[in-house]
Amino acid sequence: MHFFGDASFFNFEVYHFQHIYFIAVHSIIMYARYTKHTLQFSRPSGTSRGVLKTKDSWYLILKSSLDDIKYGIGECSIIEGLNPENSSELDKKFDKLCQIINESDSVSNDFFSHHPSVRFAYEMAMRDLDTGGAKILYDNNFVKGKGIPINGLIWMGTKEYMIEQVSAKLDQGYQCLKLKVAAIDFGQELDILKSIRDTYSKDDLEIRLDANGGWSPQDAVDKLNQLSEYSIHSIEQPIRQGQWEEMAKIVTQSQIPVALDEELIGVENSEKREELLDLISPDYIILKPSLLGGFSASDEWIQLANDRNIKWWITSALESNIGLNAIAQWTASLDNTMYYQGLGTGQLFDNNIPSPLQIRDAHLQYVEAIDWQLDFIAP
Repeated sequence: MHFFGDASFFNFEVYHFQHIYFIAVHSIIMYARYTKHTLQFSRPSGTSRGVLKTKDSWYLILKSSLDDIKYGIGECSIIEGLNPENSSELDKKFDKLCQIINESDSVSNDFFSHHPSVRFAYEMAMRDLDTGGAKILYDNNFVKGKGIPINGLIWMGTKEYMIEQVSAKLDQGYQCLKLKVAAIDFGQELDILKSIRDTYSKDDLEIRLDANGGWSPQDAVDKLNQLSEYSIHSIEQPIRQGQWEEMAKIVTQSQIPVALDEELIGVENSEKREELLDLISPDYIILKPSLLGGFSASDEWIQLANDRNIKWWITSALESNIGLNAIAQWTASLDNTMYYQGLGTGQLFDNNIPSPLQIRDAHLQYVEAIDWQLDFIAP
């Protein structure tokens, strides 16, 4: 898709002012820039990799001309220790990306190698601009008001804090909870699940677990079989990614269905993706477009999973509302048999970007009457 045209026939000069790039081509100006925003967690959020207090996002802004009021915006969301990208090098990467966009009419696939979140930002911004720059990337029922059912996310912490979160989510009407596990004492985690199941049966409440690779291959099956007493829907990434043969054994031995999450990150080759799914044969895969290389890469994972009767669902990766909006619209465009999606992370931040996205009755909704507030993006 080339909407900047071919600049190769013109003489041009490149100008750079504080991350702003544009090319003067006689009366035509092609324009790309980026900006950065640090999101602040309302409350530190615990995973098996540590406690998150802040996270950075880079925003790629594309215009077909400097004075055009329409622009496309894409988000590169980084979670330290999880993304393949090195955040300290991303300013240089976006400097180069803007230069390439402005000096030619395309960006090679090789540029995005090992940079899935940068690829996603580019793909998102291109689609946003191509569809009119109104943040309606997929015109479907979601943007017309039909909500997407989501799970309630329970972060790791003390037993008391986790029970407090569970109680709040149940009061808010959630019928599916996703609990982060593998960070506090395992016995306490069992106690939490027991207290939930003492009140809510599996018919009343679906429980999904996410270990974020926190268990060893030697311990994982025993822990999973103990957890199975509490009617668990699935366990995401019980052991650290990259141990394909060990994960395959866990899938065959676990009494809880296994979902791959981090395991998919960095597997950029189609043949490798097929090899992974064929060897491990998981029950589910979890798709995070930011970590997999955008919608096109995620679409390929979906097709490979469908071919193997592997079910899947979509999860955001702590994006701001810019990225979450794009992922939610894409999710609504898919034929997904899994009911609950992991798209409730926008409420985690004190300084998220005000948007039409709202959580109502355990559904993520797009409320057309609420405007985007994108003041941080200068004209």
